[in-house]
Amino acid sequence: MKRLASLAVSSLVLVWGVVKAETKPPELTPEEMKKAAQIYFDRCAGCHGMLRGGATGPPLKPEIMKQRGIDYIKWIVYNGTPGGMPDWGKQGVLTEEEIELLAKFLMHEPPPPPEMALQDMLKTWHVYVPPEERPKKPEHKRNWKNFMGVILRDIGKVAIIDGDTKELVNIVDTGFAVHIFRSSGTGRYFLTIGRDGKATLIDLWMKKPDKVAEVKVCYDARSIDTSKYKGRKGNYMDKLAIVGCYWPPSIVILDGQTLKPLKIVSTSGYTYDTEEFVREARVASIVASHYDPAWIVSVKETGHVWIVDYSKLPDVKVNMIETERYLHDGGWDSSKRYFLVAANMRNKVVAVDAKEKKLVAKVETGVKPHPGRGANVNHPKYGPIWCTGHIGSNNVACIGTDPEGHPQYAWKVVANIELPGPGGGTLFIKTHPNSKHIWVDRPLNPDDKLKKEVYVIDKKTLKVIKTIDVIEDLKKAGYKMPENARVVHPEYDMHGKEVWISIWGRKDQPTAIAVYDDKTMKLKKVITGDWVRTPTGIFNVYTTTHDIY
Repeated sequence: MKRLASLAVSSLVLVWGVVKAETKPPELTPEEMKKAAQIYFDRCAGCHGMLRGGATGPPLKPEIMKQRGIDYIKWIVYNGTPGGMPDWGKQGVLTEEEIELLAKFLMHEPPPPPEMALQDMLKTWHVYVPPEERPKKPEHKRNWKNFMGVILRDIGKVAIIDGDTKELVNIVDTGFAVHIFRSSGTGRYFLTIGRDGKATLIDLWMKKPDKVAEVKVCYDARSIDTSKYKGRKGNYMDKLAIVGCYWPPSIVILDGQTLKPLKIVSTSGYTYDTEEFVREARVASIVASHYDPAWIVSVKETGHVWIVDYSKLPDVKVNMIETERYLHDGGWDSSKRYFLVAANMRNKVVAVDAKEKKLVAKVETGVKPHPGRGANVNHPKYGPIWCTGHIGSNNVACIGTDPEGHPQYAWKVVANIELPGPGGGTLFIKTHPNSKHIWVDRPLNPDDKLKKEVYVIDKKTLKVIKTIDVIEDLKKAGYKMPENARVVHPEYDMHGKEVWISIWGRKDQPTAIAVYDDKTMKLKKVITGDWVRTPTGIFNVYTTTHDIY
């Protein structure tokens, strides 16, 4: 493995050039195939697809892999790439033996993944505390609206932390590699979705907040949300939930109080541009509409944004809007009328009008935009703007989002903010209406120094005003972090006064959560302990409930 780590790029070119294409894949026993398939699912399927057709990452078809050769594959898996491929070997996530096994597996045809029917989901459905037995008011005196949900990614748990006192409130067993938290419409419940397709409902009013229901609705998932509409068409607050699945590609509508599966809708379909059928058309991001009893759903591979009307279940009405392929993360503009979502393999951001139910713009921003939910700013010159970072380029792009008040800037990149150093690697960008700043991470940058930094951008000048080496700050404060640690997912507290940042490391080494004062940009508090393992996403209850970002 040391040999793999020290190979130069020129050696890679040589390896690629001299490798003789294999006519037959390396032999694997049934046990090895099963183990390799699980490794692929855990670490690769999200970007490359269960069927290896590619999306955020390139296709990994056997004929391509055999041409590349085993040494090339092992080098890439170990070291990662500047385009955003994680360095699984350098991080210590995969061993030398696991990397070799994975490389051999990629030369075989992908095994057919299983399907899932409603009856399969119902077998996994558990209600631990029925709605009628839950508290009628909070059973504690904590400020639950300022709770912070922290994903402990690789140990299958999430932590609930008191944002006021910084005390650990509880650790909740969830699913493997939880991807996001979402708040219910009232904010009372936290919902999580794991990479393994397990949805969890956490009641924040309980004396010790814990899960009250869970269900597994697919084998691979990324998104979850609840019904938030309350208006002349009815009150749907907390009544329903939705999970967006990678495999089987579908949306699953659930009861919002119990998570009982109610309806499955397949998202397999035809691409908007070439009209080719795609079985693996996955759901990447979902937001709850404030204009209608509906969810806005992005279908990655086909390039459609769906507006899913849930008001007449079991009937479901879907408006399919042609946008751009390969849709990924996205969020609302500040008015909550326009949904902006990255089509990251086309280097664009797409804007959809939720009120008029139509596409309004495709904006080229940089290489592989990855906004999370983005960052909304009310700029003195450009008016309301929405900003995104990029996995593949070192810029933050800000787009005008006010076609009525500032039409000259609407749906144009009004600022391209260059981050220090080469390459991209940004996953998340955050701000708050009460803050003067935007905070940006860079955990996927291949440079060991840059992945430990966050950048603070001034909202008025739209320039980087401070580079913070978080790991160095922790070191000065007396906290030693693992050598391979990186920083990810800045998140504001409900008041916009603090920024919380995860220190992402290996699951066998505890790390920390760093809390910064937004005004001074100084380290304020360090949350650590043996339980702080692989922290990634951090979500504040109040800001998540009200779509503040």
